Order: sequence, then C-alpha cells, then structure tokens
Amino acid sequence: QVQLVESGGGLVQAGGSLRLSCVASRRTLRMGWFRQAPGKERAFVSAINWSGASSYYTDSVKGRFTISRDTAKNTVYLQMNSLKPEDSAVYYCAASDLYGDFALSSAYEYWGQGTQVTVSS
Repeated sequence: QVQLVESGGGLVQAGGSLRLSCVASRRTLRMGWFRQAPGKERAFVSAINWSGASSYYTDSVKGRFTISRDTAKNTVYLQMNSLKPEDSAVYYCAASDLYGDFALSSAYEYWGQGTQVTVSS
C-alpha cells in the first residue's frame, strides 16, 4: 500500500502560479497528476517515472506546467504557471508500481484525496 498526501491547492487569479506537492509513503515506479472539473471525467495532466528522467504532459498544459520528483523525499511536485480559469479542478496525485499507459487513470493503483485549484478570471 502507498499513502499519498497532496498539498498546495488554492485560489489564484488567471496568469498566476501554484505549486502542488504530493508526498508518498514509499517510492513507486511512476507518479502522476490528474484533475477533475465539475461534471467532467478525471483527466490526465502529467506523469513522471521513478528516476525523474522521463516526464509527460497533456497538450493543454505543455509549456505552462512542470512536474518534478524528489526521490529522496518520495515527493512529486507540479509547478503550474500561467494558470487559466479552465485549469480549475480538483487535482489528484496518483502512483503506480505497474507498467502501462501513463495517461490512463486505470494504470494507477494509489490515489490521494485531491486538492482544489480555483483560477479566477
């Protein structure tokens, strides 16, 4: 089992920045971030492999969001810059020891409780 604890969400104006953090109880093969807006399905945002050498992003956040990982602290970060109102959602940290499509929620075994990000226009 892996416990994930997220932090860093909040309210920010459009164009602003937030950094999300997720602390895992142990290291995993892969960690990622998903988000879910009201009335929408949970969607992939970004993922990173165990070493931090490979990272992936959904097209809508490329160039604005950066994922990173501190393996010594079992922590993954999501730096979000140039935020837009459409980025508003509950952001979930996810982790997995399985190989699979990094963009599919079904490829992740462990989930955090979620943190709210609200971007005002």
